[in-house]
Amino acid sequence: MSDTPKHTGRASQEQITYANMLFYGCWGGLALMALTYLLYVTGIVTPHVPLEKVPLLWSQPVGTYLELGKVPHGWGWTVLIAKGDFLNFLGIVLLAGMTILCYIPLIPAFLKRGEKGFALMALAEILVLLFAASGIVGGGAH
Repeated sequence: MSDTPKHTGRASQEQITYANMLFYGCWGGLALMALTYLLYVTGIVTPHVPLEKVPLLWSQPVGTYLELGKVPHGWGWTVLIAKGDFLNFLGIVLLAGMTILCYIPLIPAFLKRGEKGFALMALAEILVLLFAASGIVGGGAH
């Protein structure tokens, strides 16, 4: 007899938790993007770059757009989150961050089952993704 665990074909509770969080988080992110876009295009929330200037600025190189639109680099957009054209970034951030959020409940679940290696891998995944998103290394988050 082998000590290899038998697979039942059923998802573990951790997999179900991850999948449920990802499912609802993605739909929530899409809904948030739609709502904030409507707030932007209807003018309910004032944009940082006026709508009538957008076609002119979009035809320019990105550096010119950022300069003329007075748009900050990197994570600087967060100071403009109350503006209509930056408010829709919230849904994008939610979608982009869902993997990180989904890994968080896995750590205590793995520790409860005594699977310290998996808990450490989940924590490492969270830290790597946060580090990558931070823009510290200059490869992204611009």
